[in-house]
Amino acid sequence: MDKYFEEKRILVTGGCSGIGRGVVLELWRLGANVVALSHQADNLYKLKSEYPSIETACVDVRDWDRTRQVVDSLGVFHGLVNCAGVGLMEPFLECKPTTFDASISINTKAILNISQVVAKKMIDNKIKGSIVSISSQASKAGFHDHVAYSASKGAVDAMTRVMAVELGPHGIRANAVNPTVVLTELGREVWADQTKAKQMMSKIPLGRFSEVHEVVNAIIFLLSDKANMINGVELPIDGGFLAT
Repeated sequence: MDKYFEEKRILVTGGCSGIGRGVVLELWRLGANVVALSHQADNLYKLKSEYPSIETACVDVRDWDRTRQVVDSLGVFHGLVNCAGVGLMEPFLECKPTTFDASISINTKAILNISQVVAKKMIDNKIKGSIVSISSQASKAGFHDHVAYSASKGAVDAMTRVMAVELGPHGIRANAVNPTVVLTELGREVWADQTKAKQMMSKIPLGRFSEVHEVVNAIIFLLSDKANMINGVELPIDGGFLAT
């Protein structure tokens, strides 16, 4: 797997924090030429100062035209990881249209936009690439206060299947991963309440939440040539939550 990523260019959105940063650093370790894209200028600067060979790009993915210009300017990629996302939680009866629109814009529409640009260049350059998008177990099960988030991630799953069907004939694979709670810095903060955490973990047969590297490992596998016949899947990384 190490040799596969040498000389490969991979774009990772949301690449300077959480799962995205984990993917960026693992790809860098494996010899890939990585570009981390985010709207967090300070975190991008920090990433670049720590790892000068990692390219960075700053853009707000809610801006369709500007995002398209920036991604196009970055050149050709062999792989894309759509990690940029937002979790805006409101009960169904109280969910505001602004919350719903922001969730769809960042979690779903941005994947359409960026994947279109990257996939078109893969096709033009006859690259048999791989696109991996971050979905969630919330696309498969109902959770309180998750109506906008769940809808946006359900759309990611559906879009992944269509991408797999339409891009497959060009040798481009599209897959999604559907993690449970992941213990990023934000995840640890949100789930610090032990009563709340234990209630959620009681529904996970393995009895714990996911660590960042466990999601990263699955993403790296799907990007690699070890997964050459895997296309159009929505891979749970949930300790068996969806099996119950």
